[in-house]
Amino acid sequence: MSDEEHQFESKADAGASKTFPQQAGTIRKNGYIVIKNRPCKVVEVSTSKTGKHGHAKCNFVGIDIFNGKKLEDIVPSSHNCDVPHVTRTDYQLLDITEDGFVSLLTDSGDTKDDLKLPTDEALLKQIKDGFAEGKDLIVSVQCAMGEEQICGLKDIGPK
Repeated sequence: MSDEEHQFESKADAGASKTFPQQAGTIRKNGYIVIKNRPCKVVEVSTSKTGKHGHAKCNFVGIDIFNGKKLEDIVPSSHNCDVPHVTRTDYQLLDITEDGFVSLLTDSGDTKDDLKLPTDEALLKQIKDGFAEGKDLIVSVQCAMGEEQICGLKDIGPK
């Protein structure tokens, strides 16, 4: 049909999307939602009735899963919201470096060295104390929208 050659440049990375659409009216408390480009856990949802100017509105209050900040958003209940893909993975803690990074053992036997210690004081103290005592520790890493953070700790006994 045409003699022209078309070249397409892809700017996206390979792999799955960081979010998926979900109708605002179906998102419930303890679910996840993206508010102001941040992944949040929904702590409160209220829905207003339809008024003379259209849609029922959902008022979401969410807590950012990485920094703990409270965010709010109001969306018509029939519209779609972005919902982040949130995953939790457990890794064995191998080492803590001087500059605050941790070395973790993956299921495949490789090491993961790109995570910092958590900012949560209580969790940070538990990790450092347990590591200093020579315990075998399993850390839970929460991942959403390209960010990762240690969010939990399990003690599986002495080494």
